[in-house]
Amino acid sequence: MLSTQDYLALDAVALGDGISRGEFSAFEVTQCAIDRAREVNPRLNAIVYENYEAALKFAASPNKNSSSLLAGVPFLIKDLSPVAGLPATFGSALFKGFIAKSNAKIVKRYVDSGLTILGKTNTPEWGLTLTTEPVLTGACRNPWHLEHSTGGSSGGAAAAVAAGIVPAAHASDGGGSIRIPAANCGLFGLKPSRGLTTIEGTLAECWSGLSVGHVVSQTVRDSAAFLDLISLRGNGLFANPLLVSESKNGFDGFFEGLRQAAPARLRIALITTHPTGEEIDPEVLAGVRAAGQLLENLGHSVEEQAHPADHALAGAAMSKIIGTHVLQSIKPRLDSLGLSLDEAPVELSTKVMAKGGAKVSASDYVTARDHLRKLELDMHSFHKSVDIIVSPVLSKPPAPLGWLDMNSNDLKDYASKFSQYSGFTAFYNGTGAPSMSVPLHRSITGLPIGIQMSADWGQDALLLRLAAQLEDALPWTRRAPL
Repeated sequence: MLSTQDYLALDAVALGDGISRGEFSAFEVTQCAIDRAREVNPRLNAIVYENYEAALKFAASPNKNSSSLLAGVPFLIKDLSPVAGLPATFGSALFKGFIAKSNAKIVKRYVDSGLTILGKTNTPEWGLTLTTEPVLTGACRNPWHLEHSTGGSSGGAAAAVAAGIVPAAHASDGGGSIRIPAANCGLFGLKPSRGLTTIEGTLAECWSGLSVGHVVSQTVRDSAAFLDLISLRGNGLFANPLLVSESKNGFDGFFEGLRQAAPARLRIALITTHPTGEEIDPEVLAGVRAAGQLLENLGHSVEEQAHPADHALAGAAMSKIIGTHVLQSIKPRLDSLGLSLDEAPVELSTKVMAKGGAKVSASDYVTARDHLRKLELDMHSFHKSVDIIVSPVLSKPPAPLGWLDMNSNDLKDYASKFSQYSGFTAFYNGTGAPSMSVPLHRSITGLPIGIQMSADWGQDALLLRLAAQLEDALPWTRRAPL
């Protein structure tokens, strides 16, 4: 019988391997995950909708048709992606009581791969902020320190993984929402390249390509294995970088790609200034410089450089696009309930974004897309001489709960804190490039500090191989001592 302690010691790949070998059953693994959830979730509020009974029933008769490495592994879905039969509230009281009738496309991939869905994780309303403290479901707490933020918007996913409920959980990233919670909770988090992975079928549902889905995980190899589950083998709404790499070099998958040799001497740009001039906490800077020294010790060429492109321009363009799509997301529900935006039970900053979106003209939208496309091309040119960009994920260690309030009456204060805290991640959503947070540093008080590493579009496999090299050189603690 698999014990909880044995369960906590295994990552998703090891659990899937043990299930396939018959060392333990999917039912045993699922029971361990549920036991762990019942033990720690009351302190964390990471899981907001439970699916435990159905999960045990599914695990007792797993999908025999799935050949996935991860078949039978317990898994959690962020409450921005619908799961048939479960609540889909998107962190908003506007959708309170709404039950999804069908699975999102990414959820279908996970289900078809034989994963066991335990429930839905906490997220801020519509994934629109840097912390996970929604009015509807309440604050999610960081397993490393319960009075600090998990980050957002995949905060519930990160808390669940850092606490050992599951070794990896579904997350999504439209401006940093995989990398920020990974950084705050001591996890690995990769935002894949635009066009690489399964998304829904319209521009509105992926914020015009700014948002992608993947996981936060304890190990790099888990991230690679989960990326194989959702990678496309053709073009979707956007060009797929795999079609280029397959035709040139062949491609056996991201998990198999980790068997290749560690990356040769990479040219690395080390960024130690804030892109919009904000102050960076000395503890964060120490982490970035320590990462640079580690990379240099591993044989890479590291040079401190200025930001290669205009992050403020990217941010302004993205704000117009996201505001447009936030309004699109809310309006059908408002119409069905006969509510105006002012009457709607949505949080104040969400209303402000939606109202901003209502003012964006077609010309504004096209101009914003043009700005981002130019930045994307500029970054392709920059990457001819630099392989990897290393920077902070956030400018400060994990913030205390309550510090960033989506319902603050002082919106200038909210916007100022948002700008102070962030600034590094969203640029790569704008350009569509892959970017990851690697848990390489801690604050003096023991809080995790992630280091961001980004590459050219389509270089996801390179980032994963680099992360595996770093994981081998400086192994991180896989979960919080909760």
